[in-house]
Amino acid sequence: MSLSLFYCVTGFLMAAYAVIANDSAQTLGTFISSNKDSKWYLKWFVMSTVMVLTLTYAWLSGDVAQGRLNAIPLPEVFEWYHVAAPALLLVLTRYGIPVSTTILTLSVFSSSFVLEKILLKSAVGYAVAAVVAYALWMLITRILNERDPVSDEHRQGWRIAQWIATCFLWHQWLSHDIANVAVYLSRGTELNALTFVAFMAILIAGLGRLFYTQGGKIQEMVLSKSGTRFVRSATIIDFVYALILLYFKQYSEIPMSTTWVFVGLLTGRELAIYSRFNTGKEIKHVFPMLLGDFLKMLIGLALSIILVAFVAYIYSARIYS
Repeated sequence: MSLSLFYCVTGFLMAAYAVIANDSAQTLGTFISSNKDSKWYLKWFVMSTVMVLTLTYAWLSGDVAQGRLNAIPLPEVFEWYHVAAPALLLVLTRYGIPVSTTILTLSVFSSSFVLEKILLKSAVGYAVAAVVAYALWMLITRILNERDPVSDEHRQGWRIAQWIATCFLWHQWLSHDIANVAVYLSRGTELNALTFVAFMAILIAGLGRLFYTQGGKIQEMVLSKSGTRFVRSATIIDFVYALILLYFKQYSEIPMSTTWVFVGLLTGRELAIYSRFNTGKEIKHVFPMLLGDFLKMLIGLALSIILVAFVAYIYSARIYS
């Protein structure tokens, strides 16, 4: 095995688990927290089925990444830094720090021009999600209290709605962020059937571990937010988040940070709930929590910039040595 192939395979295996594990808070976190009574393997089977259908359709259509990697060609030679990015992501995931997997992983594959576009689209996504969530939850809190117990008459309907909303969100997230793993694979129609099947098998195994561990350390970010354990809250969050991702999927093929969008959504929602039911106790809790989420988001950005700058320095040193 050549060193380039070793870097490619190692980077891919790390990314396949770390990308889904780190992003689990934003895609499956509310689903996991509000479905503690459901068997983990049933949730695994349903979400694996959605993943297989979504990615198989994309692969048969000619591009498993659905155009997200059109501006990011496959490297002719894989280097150590193509492994460094997902390795760093694994460490951050282990300590429960949710970061932008898109920015961190794709930064070492992209030109500075493409990276700037990714950052701009992600920042717009954060702002749009925050504004939409604030306006929507100001309305929702006037109509219902998400924490109120669901009546026996409506409980089953909300449960079904939540599973449907999560499947819709999972489908949308895969359409965006599977590119963070597929970046290690051949582009478009060059991806052969054997590689695709192996790709799917690894993702399904990683997803199984995620459900078995109930989301891992990253899940703590979701559990800290108002009412995310309640089925109505989880359903509304997932559905709104999925619609925002659908909009940005149609907006352009440039990848974006879905983590930034999710943090923006939770920020707008928490501020709306605080504005509606503000107390001295609430303000002491809400703003430090939101600031903590924002700082964690910036950690991923800072690490990505440091990694890219270090790689650029190494290469410039090689050229002039």
